[in-house]
Amino acid sequence: MTVWKLALREIRHRKFSFLMGVISVTTAVACLVGAQTLLRADRVITEQLLTEKQSEIEHAVAAKEEAVKQAGVELEDAMRKHMKGLGFNVLILPIEQSRSELLLKGMTASMPESYVDKLASSKIVSVNHLLPSVSRRVQWPEHDREVILIGTRGEVPILHRGLKKPLLEEVAEGKIVVGYEIHKDLKLKVGDKVTFKERKFTVSVLHPERGSTDDVTIWINLGQAQEILGMQNLINAILALECGCTGDRISVIREEISAILPGTQVVEKYSEALARAEAREKAKESAESSLAREQESGEALLQQEKQARNQLEQQHAGFASVLVPLVLIGSVVTIFLLALMNTRQRTEEIGILRAIGFKSKQIILVFLSKAMLIGIAGGLAGIALGFWFGWSLGGVASNGIDWEKLFEADSLKFTIAMAPVLAVVLTGIASWLPALIAARQDPALVLQSG
Repeated sequence: MTVWKLALREIRHRKFSFLMGVISVTTAVACLVGAQTLLRADRVITEQLLTEKQSEIEHAVAAKEEAVKQAGVELEDAMRKHMKGLGFNVLILPIEQSRSELLLKGMTASMPESYVDKLASSKIVSVNHLLPSVSRRVQWPEHDREVILIGTRGEVPILHRGLKKPLLEEVAEGKIVVGYEIHKDLKLKVGDKVTFKERKFTVSVLHPERGSTDDVTIWINLGQAQEILGMQNLINAILALECGCTGDRISVIREEISAILPGTQVVEKYSEALARAEAREKAKESAESSLAREQESGEALLQQEKQARNQLEQQHAGFASVLVPLVLIGSVVTIFLLALMNTRQRTEEIGILRAIGFKSKQIILVFLSKAMLIGIAGGLAGIALGFWFGWSLGGVASNGIDWEKLFEADSLKFTIAMAPVLAVVLTGIASWLPALIAARQDPALVLQSG
């Protein structure tokens, strides 16, 4: 009778012992494979969650960038429109105009009206909204009071930029716009007829109180003002609105205008220009700050997700590092005890086998063959059970991950491939000493005692 036949008969005869050995090995292998599968599942899920989170953050930041960009454009446009209420902030004056006289007496020097058309047809980029005007302190003889007379025509568009909505509407011929102090004292209403320098005008606009020289100013059509002042084809100033220049704005404006209109000077209304620049800068800073907060928030969320997943992985790894060795040791001890018990139960059988000519090596092989069968059966069952356990507990299916993805790592492939080998080795080691004890028994003594 061969060694294998003896091993198979032993298994049939002692099914419970064989089953207990298989269960023990299955538990050990299942624990090992399950732990490796769970750790691999943790890593795969972590990678997927972080990738999804990163994608969400990138989409959120991209959407925020677009929203911030749009909001920035809208905010800047709103600021620009609001800041237009400050009025023209650049004065282009004749070079002869004294700054002191300008502050004390108003405008006294003049320049050709054609200058504004020359400026409008140029390629200037630093100013916009050109408005030619004449301005004088004059007596209003019909009412015996001094006023500031300003004559304006419609804004002259800069040709290479196209038409823009004017800051001020043109004063039509025969119409007059009246400042607050004047219309309050004269009790004027829109539509009233007034006489100025023996010319008839109809009140078209009454300005509210502004707390500036505008309160004692009247505005009429430029042509009529030039006739009254004897300044045909002449103007005192060109008013303009500074564009969104950066750096030393006034130097840029002066350099451009002096190249186009030699014999002129540029005066900036500093407070208005500064307010406009600050408003634009605040709009830009607000948009950039909002985007930075979104990016920081996204990075913080991603970091929190990484920390949470790392903590979970470390917990599972720590648990596995304790559980797997304990189960493996327990499995080896269990198989050892089962083999030792089997050896004692088969003492007489072993004696007979030795008496009929079986050698010690053959006796050892009988025990080790049974151990190998236990290892193979338990190893294969343990692989299936352990993989299912790790796959289920790891939440692979619930996270929409294909099980094939787990095998992209070499560590899990190696564990599953080596699990049956490890099972056979463990059962062999656990059964070696009992097999050796059985093989060394003296058949004469065994039979005599029986």
